[in-house]
Amino acid sequence: MNPTNPTRPVTGYPAHPNPNPNPNGYSSGTAYPYAAPPPSNAAYYTHNPYYNQPDPQRAFIRRLFSIIIACIIISGTVLLIIWLVLRPRVPEFRVDSVTVSNFNISSSLVSGNWEVEFTVRNPNKKITVNYDRIDADVFYKSEGLASTTLPPFSQGKRNETKVKATFGAVGAYVDDWVVRDIGGDRGRGSVRFSVRLLARARFKAGAWGTRKRYVRVLCRDVPVGLTLSSGRGSMVGDARQCRVVT
Repeated sequence: MNPTNPTRPVTGYPAHPNPNPNPNGYSSGTAYPYAAPPPSNAAYYTHNPYYNQPDPQRAFIRRLFSIIIACIIISGTVLLIIWLVLRPRVPEFRVDSVTVSNFNISSSLVSGNWEVEFTVRNPNKKITVNYDRIDADVFYKSEGLASTTLPPFSQGKRNETKVKATFGAVGAYVDDWVVRDIGGDRGRGSVRFSVRLLARARFKAGAWGTRKRYVRVLCRDVPVGLTLSSGRGSMVGDARQCRVVT
């Protein structure tokens, strides 16, 4: 606007007509609409001074528990794969013969010699077995009569080995019921002896490594022909399979 002539526009600026007066007496300036209200489902942030922060100890326990579960699953999977590949089977023990000589029992004392022949079989296709030590005992029912130790030996895959165990007892003390029951069995023509083996063995499967196990063998109630008039006898019947636990 020109200062000398207020009604004359300044050169270079567009002229705008003066707005008409508002008939209602209010200013005709630019109107601003009211702001729209927020939606009814809008989320409002409110600061809660009592909000509990996560417990780091609980978080650590949860992570540790998850790691343990994962390790168990992985270990189980590995063992399953090894079992599927190797298909391990326990060794087989069989009593082929038993010979008793110089057997005598009286006044709670027992003497005699036992010679037991076993067949030990490794049925595995991919595992070899090394027997480092074998302890053997001969029993009558629950009463131990004599003990011995067998020499170590090794078995290849699907191998059979003949093993002989020799026991000797000289004046070994036994309970009175043993004397009575053995006398009754001899009167009937045979006495049943049991043989127990405890072997410390190593199972080797090539690149899978070596695993040490105890092999427990029980050959129960093997009948031996013994009469009252003779101190000699041998096993009655065919070869007998033994129970094997690892």
